[in-house]
Amino acid sequence: MTTTRRDFVIGSAALALYPPRLMHAAGQSSPSHKTELWYSRPATRWMEAVPIGNGRIGGMIYGGTSVESFALTESTTWSGAPSDRNVNPTALENLEKIREVMFAGKYAEGGELCKEHLLGHSDSFGTHLPMATLELAFPGDGPTQNYRRSLNLDEAIAYVGYTRDGLAFHREVFASNPDNALIAHLTCNQPKSISCSISFPKLTLPGEVTTEGNDTLVLKGNAFEHQHSNGKQGVAFETRVCLSAKGGEVTAHDGALQVKGADAVTLHVVIATNFRGADASARNVQTLQVLRPKTFAQLRAAHVADHQSLYRRVAIDLGTNPSAELKPTDERRKAVEAGGDDPGLASLFFQYGRYLTIAGSRANSPLPLALQGIWNDGLASSMGWTDDFHLDINTEQNYWAAEVCNLSECQSPLFDFIDGMRVAGRSTARNMYGAPGWVAHVITNPWGYTAPGGGLGWGLFPTGGVWLALQMWEHYRFTGDKQFLQQRLYPVYKEAAEFFLAYLVKHPQKEWLVTGPSVSPENWFLSPDGKHCAESMGPTVDRVLVYSLLSGCIEACTVLGIDEEFRASAKAALDRLPPFQIGKHGQLQEWLEDFDEAIPEHRHTSHLISLYPEHQISPVTTPELAKAARITLERRVSQPNWEDSEWARANLVNYYARLLDGESAHKHYVGLLSKATEDSLLTYSRGGVAGAESNIFSLDGNTAGAAGVAEMLLQSQADEIHLLPALPSAWPQGSIKGLCARGGIEVSVAWTEGKLVSASLKSRHGGTHSVRYGTGVVKVTLPIGREVKISPSQFHSA
Repeated sequence: MTTTRRDFVIGSAALALYPPRLMHAAGQSSPSHKTELWYSRPATRWMEAVPIGNGRIGGMIYGGTSVESFALTESTTWSGAPSDRNVNPTALENLEKIREVMFAGKYAEGGELCKEHLLGHSDSFGTHLPMATLELAFPGDGPTQNYRRSLNLDEAIAYVGYTRDGLAFHREVFASNPDNALIAHLTCNQPKSISCSISFPKLTLPGEVTTEGNDTLVLKGNAFEHQHSNGKQGVAFETRVCLSAKGGEVTAHDGALQVKGADAVTLHVVIATNFRGADASARNVQTLQVLRPKTFAQLRAAHVADHQSLYRRVAIDLGTNPSAELKPTDERRKAVEAGGDDPGLASLFFQYGRYLTIAGSRANSPLPLALQGIWNDGLASSMGWTDDFHLDINTEQNYWAAEVCNLSECQSPLFDFIDGMRVAGRSTARNMYGAPGWVAHVITNPWGYTAPGGGLGWGLFPTGGVWLALQMWEHYRFTGDKQFLQQRLYPVYKEAAEFFLAYLVKHPQKEWLVTGPSVSPENWFLSPDGKHCAESMGPTVDRVLVYSLLSGCIEACTVLGIDEEFRASAKAALDRLPPFQIGKHGQLQEWLEDFDEAIPEHRHTSHLISLYPEHQISPVTTPELAKAARITLERRVSQPNWEDSEWARANLVNYYARLLDGESAHKHYVGLLSKATEDSLLTYSRGGVAGAESNIFSLDGNTAGAAGVAEMLLQSQADEIHLLPALPSAWPQGSIKGLCARGGIEVSVAWTEGKLVSASLKSRHGGTHSVRYGTGVVKVTLPIGREVKISPSQFHSA
């Protein structure tokens, strides 16, 4: 039953346990519905649970009343190991022959040669794995009333509250970054009422559970599996669960902790692995030593302050539907799926993308966000995909929201990862292509895999590493940090450019410099003889990425005043890249030749990264190409069996925002929320797509969807700040505060009846900037660190 203030009575003893701001979690209606997901029943499966995370430790909290489950993960819990056998040893000696076959138009034959000589061997690739599920079993199974579980995005705390036999039980769970642990706190409105058993009843990975003393549960195990490695390679991990009780009796036996008759219970859950040679047990012991003297209130306060320092940078209001906002989140989502209007849910979903970015990727995270972030439903890791780092859009999408949504430092682990990938990619560049610099293809892992993938149609994607490195370029563009440009970004870009300057080959007829053999992930075309092929020379996506790379190098050399000779070489190659081409259907060509698509309904539109996140095509500067991009989109989505997936839906939001089409962007944002999102508001790749037998959680729809909303409300890619560039009619009034524009500028805007009411800008570097609203453009001078307001009348007079 859904709790209201009318039907819930709380005793005076509970008032001491529940501060006023937490009363809603114990059963009362929430005053913070704009930043809260809430439900009137426990989760019964993984995708119904709510996620918490500290950038390394993740938990899916079910909120059970008889049995509470915390599905635990840790970002470095990976199987596999480094290998020096990933590159095909016959690659280099056959590369020129394969290119000759491709240039001769023998694509099927060329594909077979690629399969034989160029595809990689992922013998020890591995995957991220779910670690274990911690269970809290409570005595009694009588009916409960006033049940409510929630995830407060502003506090990053999961709450559970219910009454049973006249007792009001309350739970709080969070993953603390400053204290490096998952913390759970259990209370009741009557003393001596907390009793439970705490255990790991069923292990998913090989391991052993023991106890130390009466208050500590220890799980030691190994990230071993047979699907993506040999079952003997992977990290060793340890989890320690330390129980602290106020009153009552705590005992340990049979691999479990028992608490009886306590007033309150606090659990400290610490996790570590031996990733990069660490001593997992020593790390956990040290973490617990620091934790033990702290009170729950201290831990909670430090966690909330840390989280809010990031989360509260941005606030959004897209309008309200009061009747909708009184319902649980799952009912709200279903109502939108049925055609209902709920702009508040659209705002919540945007902030959820930001929340997941914070929870999954912090400056001190050892690895960036994988396919499923730091969480893991056990599905992607147990099928052909792996829960890894996909470089043909997924990992990039995981970070699309970071810069524009004012979470720049959340990209830090990605940059560290790219540095490591660059080191590994040097050997692949040398051994496979005989080239200097570094290269990475379509998949990678923590073990330095940079060879091609193992299958035709997706494996041969030599610009995958460049695509990921674009996130470093965006960081520089948004922050204007020249020290980052010089010390972190430029070395990565220069080495990648050195590879492509050696790797590019002249087209025998057209004199262009092209990549290849390569693919447009993960799409297939019909060759002139009617065969389904994927490998060719010079697919458009490669052109987009090499153009971006070389352009970035040229700009960096100019800004830093260095490497004039290298800059000239990059410029000479840039000028010889193929142009964009419009095909016979009016579409933007995906390949160098005007091939028909073998799978017209395919989910991938890799060549359209020229529109977003790149700015090589736009309706303002290249209107004919923008029209061709739109035709490409319409041809795909109009197919009756279009491969609808979460990341493809999020793509459409961003694409149409860049086309300045707010109505279409909003349509696909609603489609993402209603057709590719669970009741938990986690996005999923639909069963039946890409070999998935069932819906599989993928983080990228959440993060890229948030980026899409930001793109509808603010753009800055054209050396001007564009306010409300794609505002849909469904959001006639609202506001957003704290978005970021390129150049180190923070922007806030408000609108009413679809018209700008006010805007303010604050710059970290100062200077004069062009600001656009509609057809009006004004020049605004921004002092360093001081907010400058702009009124709509300034654009009317421009």
